Amino acid sequence: MKPISMLPNLLTLANAACGLLAINKGIDALAYSAQQPELFYRKLETSCGLIFLAMVFDALDGKVARLTRSFSDFGAQLDSFADAVTFGAAPALLAKILIEHEGPLVGYAGSPRLHFAAAATFTLMAILRLARFNLETEHEAEHHESFSGLPSPAAAGAIVSTIWVYMLLRSPELERAEGTPTPFGWVMDWMREVDWTPYLSWVPPLLALMLPIYGLLMVSRVPYAHAGAFLTRERGTFYTLVGVVFAGFLLYTAPVPVLFLLTNAFVLGGAVRFVLKRVRRDVPVEPAERRKAG
Repeated sequence: MKPISMLPNLLTLANAACGLLAINKGIDALAYSAQQPELFYRKLETSCGLIFLAMVFDALDGKVARLTRSFSDFGAQLDSFADAVTFGAAPALLAKILIEHEGPLVGYAGSPRLHFAAAATFTLMAILRLARFNLETEHEAEHHESFSGLPSPAAAGAIVSTIWVYMLLRSPELERAEGTPTPFGWVMDWMREVDWTPYLSWVPPLLALMLPIYGLLMVSRVPYAHAGAFLTRERGTFYTLVGVVFAGFLLYTAPVPVLFLLTNAFVLGGAVRFVLKRVRRDVPVEPAERRKAG
């Protein structure tokens, strides 16, 4: 058996462990929902945080492997298995838990079979996307500058951040640290008189729709940039660095809304750019002679 590089693979296993723990916390949330309803949101919030923590490990393992020149076929396969759990199965399960627990509370009944079909579609498309990625991508860094199809971490981030924003609006107490409201919690306190129920009733069916759509985007050929490659490349402008610093402070100040906006803008922005390019390509160009004559 060939020697196995420890550090990159340990980071990959940490990614998988976060995914498994997120699933465990989601199951715990359902178990406590009847006896202690407030723990449902707390534990589901922990699950969402674990998915984003897994993204950090996922970004680090490949970078460390390339820096130490320890990438291998074993590591690539292990990474895909971990991503299938953390960014395929876990977000779909958390979405199904939220839909079926919160739906009746906000006036949405739905169908458990349709919810399962939506969650299964997301997970299966993530698995297919990862399998295709392994067959089509080499280990070298230049092959990781962009993606064909929506990356599974981005799809998971969009789903999970939507769940997280819903929970903050449903239970503003989550935005308190040591009894003091966070900046976003202060905004929520200022808007305490607003009845969010009519708006929140759209979130469960929206999630049920997002799961298959984002799943199909993963197996599509829509091009997406590699956000990690953009941040870790060696060269960049001074103002790019300034912008990243300010984005970091904004993320620290209001992490959940910022993650929601960033992940969903990334997903939808790539799809919109792809459609616009196809439309422009299909529009016939009028010859110069005809334009002059007209």
